[in-house]
Amino acid sequence: MTLILGLDPGLAITGWGLVRLEGNRLTHRGHGTIKTRAGDASAKRLACLHSGLMAIVAAHLPDEAAVEEVFMNRNPQSTLKLGQARGVVLLSVAHLPVAEHATRLVKKAVVGTGSAEKQQVMAMVARLLPGCGPLCEDSADALAVAIAHAHLRSAPGVAA
Repeated sequence: MTLILGLDPGLAITGWGLVRLEGNRLTHRGHGTIKTRAGDASAKRLACLHSGLMAIVAAHLPDEAAVEEVFMNRNPQSTLKLGQARGVVLLSVAHLPVAEHATRLVKKAVVGTGSAEKQQVMAMVARLLPGCGPLCEDSADALAVAIAHAHLRSAPGVAA
């Protein structure tokens, strides 16, 4: 049995999702978001993100983590903020085996096409993890990262 923590980094909202992998069977173990306040200083927001992630890791004790890779944004400031959030996310799980997966690869693994829309990802996550309950986009994306990692972790060239 392997408990995988999937993470969808963001400075405003970071999604997280836990799946348990037994053989080739996946089960939902939890999901949620960590939100930071837009009016707070960047350092305070990053500290909030770090403490939230550390609490999730301590509560659930995942065996591995999978993080969605950064995509390039048209707005350089947004890309920089996303990069800072990703750095905190990676730091928070650095004691675990960590894999990073491109957004298109995650979508392809979960939906079947790398150009899938958010609603398609949410629908497939709900279908693949029955009983996971209502999902927001961020936690659905995090669960999709965990699902994709579970499928890709044994593929050649994909290391945790």
